[in-house]
Amino acid sequence: MIYGKEKHLVVDYSKCDGHGICAEMCPEWVHLDQFGFPVLRAGSIPKEVIRHAEKAVLECPKLAIKLIALS
Repeated sequence: MIYGKEKHLVVDYSKCDGHGICAEMCPEWVHLDQFGFPVLRAGSIPKEVIRHAEKAVLECPKLAIKLIALS
């Protein structure tokens, strides 16, 4: 877990296979495009959604989604 900074989800589309698990784990922040690939909301993730974002990162079978901290 990252403390004390704004958190953002990012996707490495070169790794993503469009499984859609991230959208299932964090529907508040991730939805799927017409091909099944994730589209992320812009901006920092509110604290109410962080647990879901962390779950999306942990469940990604291709390790294509990450939670990063911006200063």
